[in-house]
Amino acid sequence: MLDPRQAERLERRAAARRARVYRERRIAAAAITGLLAFIVIVLATAGSDDKRPRHQSTAAAATKTPLKPPTTIPGGPLAPARYGGLAALWAPQNVVGTQPGTSAAYEKASRLVGLPGYLLIADRGNNRILVVNPGGHPVFRFPTGADVAAGRKLFFNDDTFVEPGGRALIANEEDNHAIVEIGISAHSLRLLFGHPGQRGTDATHLNTPDDAYALPDGSFTVADAYNCRILFVRAGAIERQLGKAGVCRHDPPSAFGPVNGDTPVAGGGVLVSEIPGSWIDGITAAGKVQFAFRAPIAYPSDPQPLPGGRILIADYSNPGHVLITSRAGQVLWRYGPTAGFGRLDHPSLAMALPNGDIAVNDDYRHRVIVIDPRTKRIVWQYGHTDVPGTAAGFLNTPDGMDFVPAGPGGSPDYAAVVHP
Repeated sequence: MLDPRQAERLERRAAARRARVYRERRIAAAAITGLLAFIVIVLATAGSDDKRPRHQSTAAAATKTPLKPPTTIPGGPLAPARYGGLAALWAPQNVVGTQPGTSAAYEKASRLVGLPGYLLIADRGNNRILVVNPGGHPVFRFPTGADVAAGRKLFFNDDTFVEPGGRALIANEEDNHAIVEIGISAHSLRLLFGHPGQRGTDATHLNTPDDAYALPDGSFTVADAYNCRILFVRAGAIERQLGKAGVCRHDPPSAFGPVNGDTPVAGGGVLVSEIPGSWIDGITAAGKVQFAFRAPIAYPSDPQPLPGGRILIADYSNPGHVLITSRAGQVLWRYGPTAGFGRLDHPSLAMALPNGDIAVNDDYRHRVIVIDPRTKRIVWQYGHTDVPGTAAGFLNTPDGMDFVPAGPGGSPDYAAVVHP
């Protein structure tokens, strides 16, 4: 038999062990429960984009739960501090022309999240132009019913931009082979160049024009895509051109392949994209080649200059991509999910916004989106994903856009708009 005192000691030790095991099991159970809860939260957060109802408009959702703007918004990949930060996006040395009110309007927009103002959308498949606010509500449309009744219509309107001074819009009717001007307040419609419905190669015809930009001196530039030339037009006549109709090969500045981008840059030059070979060409005001490189994508569309000699490019493919590159073609940033809500289907234009976000025409998913390049997440959308339509909130193959900041009273300040 055991000594009673020894038995008591053993019993006390056993009781202590049981209490210690009980405590350890409770701690382990609590840790496992907490870990499982954390995993559930992470999975729900990571999948929140893909679990959004398929046809939901992000702009409409944003009106229910508005985001609170942070105190400061870093420039991120679009406007790093080493290149001047967000202010460099609308600094006079980086835009084509300056307008009264630009600095104040764009600086205010730089502090907002999502869509930091108004967005002009060329709704190509619906032959209309819309201007929508951050809540996804149109504040301007052309044509209206009255416009159509008066014979003012659009045909295959593609890229559309605000003209310097903010009184009118310029649009290229791509498959109609014409450039037109729309008065914002009067809803006037005027032919600027080309012969509607007729393609041609001479000094008055176009062949699938793309990206018509009005310039501060009253002229405009346009990529005459399948004539393989860049035109500078004033008062209905070609003032000068790069390339030659019928000569379609990569040999800038005397010859280009089929072109789909001709973005004006500060100092009078132009940024050209050639479809075959995925060439991006920088041409100076004097007509000299500053640089030329092959973009590492299938179909470069509408390159846009960024501060620091960088370039923002859309890849018109499926799945599509948005890239920031150097002038040597080095990829500095890329967006391009291959599946899910974030996948792009033939994005035709990627455009810098004053808050460091990027607006993108996602043509064949029938939406315009805003991407935060810091997180690579869609933070705003207009249109119903994969569902074309004409009703409020719907788009049909949107192919052009422009950013319009809000003025002091909160309405669109077209006069403050600058490019790129």
